[in-house]
Amino acid sequence: MSNTPVREKWRPSLGLVIFTVLASVAALPLVGLFFFRLYDNQLIRQTQAELIAQSRVLAAVYAREVTARLGKGIVLGAELPPEARPDPEDRVTPIRPALDLAGNDLLMRRPDARPAAAPADPLYVEIGANLMPIVLETQKVTLAGFRILDPNGVVIAGRHEVGESLAHIEEIAAALKGQYHAALRIRKPDKTPPPIYSISRGVGVHVFSAMPVLVDNRVAGVIYTSRTPSNIFDHLYQERGKFILAALTVIAGTALIGMVFSRTITRPMHELVGRVERIGRGDRDAFRPLAHYGTREFARLSKSFLGMAEQLSRRSDYIATFSAHLTHELKSPLTSIKGAAELLLESLQSHTPTLTRMEQKNFVSNILGDAERLETMTQRLRELARAEGSPQNESSELGVVVSGLTSRFPTRAIAASGCLDRSIGMSMEKALIVLTHLVDNAIRHNAKQIRLEAANDDPAIRMIVSNDGDPISEANRDRIFDAFFTTRRDTGGTGMGLAIVRAIMASHGGSIELKPTEQGTVFELRFPAA
Repeated sequence: MSNTPVREKWRPSLGLVIFTVLASVAALPLVGLFFFRLYDNQLIRQTQAELIAQSRVLAAVYAREVTARLGKGIVLGAELPPEARPDPEDRVTPIRPALDLAGNDLLMRRPDARPAAAPADPLYVEIGANLMPIVLETQKVTLAGFRILDPNGVVIAGRHEVGESLAHIEEIAAALKGQYHAALRIRKPDKTPPPIYSISRGVGVHVFSAMPVLVDNRVAGVIYTSRTPSNIFDHLYQERGKFILAALTVIAGTALIGMVFSRTITRPMHELVGRVERIGRGDRDAFRPLAHYGTREFARLSKSFLGMAEQLSRRSDYIATFSAHLTHELKSPLTSIKGAAELLLESLQSHTPTLTRMEQKNFVSNILGDAERLETMTQRLRELARAEGSPQNESSELGVVVSGLTSRFPTRAIAASGCLDRSIGMSMEKALIVLTHLVDNAIRHNAKQIRLEAANDDPAIRMIVSNDGDPISEANRDRIFDAFFTTRRDTGGTGMGLAIVRAIMASHGGSIELKPTEQGTVFELRFPAA
């Protein structure tokens, strides 16, 4: 058979579990940083929606200006294919923002303007001049950048790049074909982005929107707008005082939770574990209550555990003391039997008898007497073992118990009175053992009359057992319930009768007490009511 030790399964300590929970709670705000991209994306789409609205208003004004100059021979751009033309019956044709920062919509910075292949038509230049005041007033409020382009992609209005071409830019090229297009571009030159860029991709980007201007299903120009979306880190910096206060609040709250856990769980648990170790080393002071329990449940657990440990310790002491007494009590008759048997054997083996017939008879009588004492002691031990067993829904009527008692001592004067019709929470057999031992002791101490008086004392039944026999001396009153204590050892007393009585009463939740009296002996029994 292998003696290889079994590897103990790893289990986290209570402190580690609590620390992990607290660390997770404290880290929740930090984990929220990784969800900034979702918020950035929402800010970008909000910016695109605003640019769409502003561009659409300018496109309507631009289209009206172009329509007014159709009679002057203004030249329109590309014609929309039939499938791309808007339905005249549609009352609403919304353009929904669709830029996605989480996708692949992020482009490099916007290419620079190029020289125009041909100057803009003077009619478009005139339209640009008319729209420029509107553009400037709009920029004051929206902070957006505006470029108004003719059908060839040449800038005809704006703060910069007027007269230059933007037709090579991807979103403008799509708009010159009659399709709305937007792009998300990096504002800075091509270089490695800063480390914080990995948390928020919304840092350093620009939203560009190219809105085509349509007149008679032909492209008359493009409203090219751009703006930087609101940045979450700018918002955090502006509100840094509040966020620092919130972080300190989280730290303080976590520390407070940790202190509560420590005081209510960790400290009492460690103290209880320490008490268990001390109890294992035999320290009797470890049975005292804990200094701090923390919670009601842990208080119940600790008190129950320490109570159980103290009871087991007392039980262990009782067994050790009982074993020592039992060894001593058995040693005397066994030694006497062995000595008598050796002398008888020696006399039988010698050629001339060394013992007379009378001496042999005395030795045999001694052996029989000691054997009878051992048999009585064995019977008492069995009764004691049964007395200390747990009761199992037992009950019996006092009147029936008293009748059984009087039948065992028919020649003795036993008087009973009181509530004998009540039932007690003890079997008739064990109740008879209790009363039989008391009556037998009284008889052996010269009692002539024995009286039993029962009375209700809810939730128990009190019975006074008195006799007129020899009183118990003051020196022996504190020892009469000790196992093997007897004043009749020379007449066969085992000293276990009252110990059995007390064990039976205690195991059933009752008690027995020796009451003071001037004559005879008085015991007070408290039986549990059935």
